[in-house]
Amino acid sequence: MTTAAPDAPALSPTVRSLWTRFRGPLLALLLLVISGVVIAALQSGEQHGRLDPRSADRTGSRAIAQLLSSQGVSTQVVTTSEEAAAAAGPGTTLLVTSPDMLTQGQLTGLHSATAHTPGRTVLLTPDSSSLETFAPGVRTDSPARISARQPSCSLPEARRAGNALLGGRSYDTSTPGTDRCYLSDNRPTLLRLPAPRTGRDTVLLGSPDFLYNHHLAEHGNASLALQLLGTHKHLVWYLPSISDPSAAQDSRRDFLDLIPSGWYWALLQLAFAAALAAVWRARRLGPLVAEKLPVTVPAAETTEGHARLYEQAHARDRAAAVLRSATRTRLAPLLGVSPTHAHTPDVLLPALHAHLTTTPGGDADLPDLLFGAAPADDKALVHLADQLDALESSIVSQERHAPREHPDR
Repeated sequence: MTTAAPDAPALSPTVRSLWTRFRGPLLALLLLVISGVVIAALQSGEQHGRLDPRSADRTGSRAIAQLLSSQGVSTQVVTTSEEAAAAAGPGTTLLVTSPDMLTQGQLTGLHSATAHTPGRTVLLTPDSSSLETFAPGVRTDSPARISARQPSCSLPEARRAGNALLGGRSYDTSTPGTDRCYLSDNRPTLLRLPAPRTGRDTVLLGSPDFLYNHHLAEHGNASLALQLLGTHKHLVWYLPSISDPSAAQDSRRDFLDLIPSGWYWALLQLAFAAALAAVWRARRLGPLVAEKLPVTVPAAETTEGHARLYEQAHARDRAAAVLRSATRTRLAPLLGVSPTHAHTPDVLLPALHAHLTTTPGGDADLPDLLFGAAPADDKALVHLADQLDALESSIVSQERHAPREHPDR
């Protein structure tokens, strides 16, 4: 047995080769982690206390709360829907900073508690679920750029405030008597729905930016905020929280409801990118490159290995085809048949009949022996191999003992 013993590094990858192979993905992953940490660190201060009337951060709302207090308006901060429903009595203004976080049960309970009491309900950037409860007939439209806009309506609060920082979501409705203010492509970003029967109107705002501390002094933001939130002497400032116990009581809220709509598009893009990557990696970029094996394997061992694989797969048809093809290939030059016709029955069989006077099993067995069907079992496969070997041996024996003509000297 001739075996070339390879060096140990040739059989197992070295640390250097592993680093060369995986350094690209590892560096990309490290860059992604560092970017995430940096973005989280930069945004953590911005989002801390967002729209909280007790927060002095840039995105907090302590400035408007102090202005309301100087005008005699008291502000009560609540974090659960039960507290909001109990505090929003007659003659109060209810501000819901994140109605999208509320479950359908919370929205229904809050609307039932305030629908028949005079006052005002202000919703910041409501989506379709909260609009169905608090503002039937109103639907969201295409998003609008946040910028300083003119009132362009007859609402007294907006006309007195003048230009204000509005945008974000825009709305559309056919309900009569609504005030459509701060338009973007003829779509309002501030919508007021009157309720003459109950005395509680509803105000929809497409963006909360004009309530932030660092924007309140710009344009007419402070005036608009004071008039919208200071209509009544008591303001209930509702900051929805995911820890609200009433949110867990809504059985219709599943995991998919908690995923923002933008993530579905992100997942679709990731799936499309993964499909493109799979197609790219599966595409063969060129011909196969021959590579030297680390060891020299004798032909007998290779043949035995192939035979064992055929046996494990019960591939008797494949094994028989290989045996017959190899026999025909070796017999063709002995019979004077060109290699191109070695597997053509009409050419090989007549030449074989001409060289044989007696054949194993008779001449009638030659077509079945060389071009027949697959064996039915392993015993038939062994018998076929023996017959092919006997046929080849008889041809070789005749060639050895055949008289040879010598040219005249």
